[in-house]
Amino acid sequence: MKTLVVIPTYNEADNLPLIAAELWALDVAGLEILIVDDNSPDGTGEVAENLALRRPGAVHVIHRPGKAGLGTAYIAGFRRAIELGADQIIQMDADFSHSPLYLPQMVTALEACDVVIGSRYVAGGRLDENWGMGRYLLSWWANSVYSRTILRIQTRDATAGFKCWRADTLRGMDLSRIRSNGYIFQVEMTYVAERLGYRILEIPIHFEDRHRGRSKMTMRVKLEAAWRVWEVWWRHRHLTPIDRVKPEPSSTD
Repeated sequence: MKTLVVIPTYNEADNLPLIAAELWALDVAGLEILIVDDNSPDGTGEVAENLALRRPGAVHVIHRPGKAGLGTAYIAGFRRAIELGADQIIQMDADFSHSPLYLPQMVTALEACDVVIGSRYVAGGRLDENWGMGRYLLSWWANSVYSRTILRIQTRDATAGFKCWRADTLRGMDLSRIRSNGYIFQVEMTYVAERLGYRILEIPIHFEDRHRGRSKMTMRVKLEAAWRVWEVWWRHRHLTPIDRVKPEPSSTD
């Protein structure tokens, strides 16, 4: 069983070796890392290549020519992970807002569903204690009220970026359907998975603010994500489980 962690990076040179070390320390068999770097000016791409040299076959790197967006970074990573033969694919940030310590639990939970979401808004989930009330309420409203009401989804943390997917789920979703390229990408992936009838399980996590570096989540990004929820609804509102991509027959069939 191969587990591949996809980590998109932009200016994460300080965080990357630390997050990789914590991932390698986990008791997860067949764990590999795929770094998708958008030509970070701080040298993250070179750091990634050094990690690949230290762990041949366990670290893979995609270098993109420039900052092309979170959504396309993940799609490129998912496609490459499938090509590499991954059975389960984890998406997470490099900045420690998603603790690697949850990975064994997520991998185990995936045995009973199609995608596991590390959730801030189910019982037991928590946000960083340093968040102010205004920031907390905005995040809660965007997830638990706004997105869920418009899209009529069951998932409580619609914008969660910490997920563990079965590779077959990503194949069945048809990644060419996914067009969002900012943080709304997370909402679109969740919505399409629900519309197609995939089993989603949310497990509680403690979401922390990044330990190092600067956040890429600006108010402009948040406002853009809000209005693009309607775009996601319009694009995929007619999807049903019958629209899943059927697996290709093997050569022995």
